[in-house]
Amino acid sequence: MPGFRMSGALRVFTRVMAGLGALVVVAALVALAPAEVAAADAGATRLVILGSGAGRTSWHGYPSGGFSAAVATGGDVYIVDFGRNWLDRFFEAGLGAPGAPENPGGMETIRAAFITHLHADHVVDLPRLLLFGATDGLRRRKTPLTIYGPGSRGAAAEMSAKLRHASPLVSPEAPAPGTTAMVEALYRAFAADLNDNIRDSGMPNPHEYIVTHDIEIPAAVGASPSNYSPAMEPFEVYRDENVRVTAVLVSHAPMFPAYGFRFDTKDGAIAFSGDTGPNENVVRLAKGADILVHEAMDLRWVEARSKPPLSADEEAKIRHLKESHTDLREVGRIAARAGVKTLILAHLGPGNLSEKTVSEQVHDFGGEVVLGRPLIERTLAKP
Repeated sequence: MPGFRMSGALRVFTRVMAGLGALVVVAALVALAPAEVAAADAGATRLVILGSGAGRTSWHGYPSGGFSAAVATGGDVYIVDFGRNWLDRFFEAGLGAPGAPENPGGMETIRAAFITHLHADHVVDLPRLLLFGATDGLRRRKTPLTIYGPGSRGAAAEMSAKLRHASPLVSPEAPAPGTTAMVEALYRAFAADLNDNIRDSGMPNPHEYIVTHDIEIPAAVGASPSNYSPAMEPFEVYRDENVRVTAVLVSHAPMFPAYGFRFDTKDGAIAFSGDTGPNENVVRLAKGADILVHEAMDLRWVEARSKPPLSADEEAKIRHLKESHTDLREVGRIAARAGVKTLILAHLGPGNLSEKTVSEQVHDFGGEVVLGRPLIERTLAKP
């Protein structure tokens, strides 16, 4: 069974009997101290939640941040998504290389990154990697950091049936860029800064230490913007001596492509649902994994957001939240069917989802349930 390590005085444990067995809800709101990180088994695979909030909002500054996670194994770090405040949590968790204020570095430990989909809350802090990377260590890497993410959908989403009209499109000539095009657009947007650093401070062009790849969906799957999550087996996206990363398409319409990822390491497996409604592909992806990190939406909160009579845009938003995310009451059953040992709830709606709500609504799973908060950590170790 994977070990669990937290520091600080605040530990909240709630145990209730639910479904098939004991449901354990664990929440932690404090950081791991650097000394404890150094004392950890450096050879074991670590999962660290860097941010656990959902949606296109800052939650009035609530510290859950936006979704991001790190898998550290074999001396390298692999990032999943770049939600709000991921980089500060990365350093707080002790994932960066050692450094000093006069020579900070730190990001050179990041070997690869994986973007589940291109909604803003999952990439809003990607520019910090692109713009601060050279100074913060990426130019020290012997090989470039690689970023893997969705390719272009090709066209803008169809207008929701709930809407009577919509504003004009942003960038109608290229309304749905993929990962590589998005990164190149960010470089153009920040060219004044990047070029000043190249010409005035001798910094390298970021293309020298960051490479992007649009994930190619196997043609046999038959996926399209109108068939966004057909039944499929996981396919390989990335492999090195530490980790094999596989992916499936998930149900997050109208966003396409949207992925879930699985990391298989020498110590075990960690799966990420990405943003999705209940989906059989996620069950296939997570089958037998040690940990499933799954999004969760409290639909009671969704329904309470707006009072009737609802406007057309309110109806459209509520429909999206219900259809393209997973009801908290369904997540336990998904984890049980996948046969995972531990379920971590992250990408939470609302961002301040409580232990009490989780205890009331997560059922039919006999393993351990962890309410995700920034800096909650798991360590996988061989039996």
